[in-house]
Amino acid sequence: MSLITKFIKIWNIESFLFCQLIVKYKRTKNQMNQYKLVGKKGEGTFSEVIKSQSFKTGNYVAIKCMKNKFTSIEQVNHLREIQALRKLSPHEHIIKLIEVLYDEPTGRLALVFELMEQNLYEHIKGRRQPLNPQKVKSFMYQLLKSIDHMHRNGIFHRDIKPENILLNSDHLKLADFGSCKGIYSKHPYTEYISTRWYRAPECLLTDGYYDQKMDLWGVGCVMFEIIALFPLFPGTNELDQVNKIHNILGTPNPKVFDRFRKQATHMEINFPNKHGTGIERLLQGQTKECIDLIKMLLVYDPEERITAQSALRHEYFRELYEADATQKSFQHTLQNIKISYHREQNDNSLERSQRIDEGKQMHQPNFKKTQNYYAKSQKKSGLPSLQFDLKVESIYKNTQHHDSDDDLDKQSSNKQMMLPEIKKKKKYDPKIIYGKQQYQSSQAYQFNSKAGKKMAHGLQADYIVYGKKAVNQQVLG
Repeated sequence: MSLITKFIKIWNIESFLFCQLIVKYKRTKNQMNQYKLVGKKGEGTFSEVIKSQSFKTGNYVAIKCMKNKFTSIEQVNHLREIQALRKLSPHEHIIKLIEVLYDEPTGRLALVFELMEQNLYEHIKGRRQPLNPQKVKSFMYQLLKSIDHMHRNGIFHRDIKPENILLNSDHLKLADFGSCKGIYSKHPYTEYISTRWYRAPECLLTDGYYDQKMDLWGVGCVMFEIIALFPLFPGTNELDQVNKIHNILGTPNPKVFDRFRKQATHMEINFPNKHGTGIERLLQGQTKECIDLIKMLLVYDPEERITAQSALRHEYFRELYEADATQKSFQHTLQNIKISYHREQNDNSLERSQRIDEGKQMHQPNFKKTQNYYAKSQKKSGLPSLQFDLKVESIYKNTQHHDSDDDLDKQSSNKQMMLPEIKKKKKYDPKIIYGKQQYQSSQAYQFNSKAGKKMAHGLQADYIVYGKKAVNQQVLG
């Protein structure tokens, strides 16, 4: 067994044990983060992915164990993939990062993602029958939506290939943002980026002078591959890759080569003029719109290449973007209805509170005037004021629970109607009411042995003790 093979096997074992170490470390610190390792899912240049299960929820996840070590939590937070996913999430076609596991003593890092069923390469691998054209269209539409979202947020992927496109049934999500870059970063970028077969000409021929248009070249290569079930430009090295591109697409306008020469030192750009065989010959049986979109994605000059936003409005996707537009219009209308409803509710509550405040201010002075007036009248008449105070206060309290100004006016008018009238200059004479004979009694007083004092007796006494109602009953009876 060679030394390199031994090293690879030792590294795989160490990496697997590291994930176990991470799980144990997190288990002791937080019981929410517990994972059982199920098996290895895949491996890349900088990481390997292990299928795991959460002890807490029972859900399966994909733990991406990074091969590099990190010295501090600040270095982890500045990791390009973590920053990009935080900025791009949540999105229906971007892989979801659940949590970050960092073991500070060992410097090892693991990223916990949602688990997808398979990648796009696994989906087409070994197939003899081509995919359904509608499924191809759906996959490409979803992929372009994820790339458009990414570019709108100032990030480009730099490694578009079938292995980085994940599937759950027919739902697609873009993953592996370890190579992503900011669109507004300063040139030049890393030269040897992206997988060779999906690498754009500007990446192959310049010293890192490329931009987000390289992602659209990768999309064109992926689209061709899932239709034809074989790669379009399977170059064995960089020069062979360029030659394969020229064999099919032909050489570009000499001005494009002139621009590339100014930005290239590692390769001499001196290719003979060549007419390519064309993509149409390789895609027989496909619609004109499908071939046209692939040709626009694989334009040699990046400045003339279609954008993700324009690609989503291509005739090839007409039925999909029209359905999207209808759904968005419905959602927008529904959202406006909700907003207007809540706004109306807020306005009604505000108007109600203002009306109540206005009602208080309107009735308070009148109430005070009325109270003072009747208080003076009652003092003159000798009647108690407590009875009036209770009536007026209860009426005023009832007016606070009405919403409209009309109701408040009605309550104020009712309040004035319910106040007792006090007739001045009218003396009370019980002799006139009950008659002189009934009012007087031969025994006005009676001695009570228990009380030890004289007690009032007769109609006059009954009126004094029991009131007018009792006397009326006695007289009528």
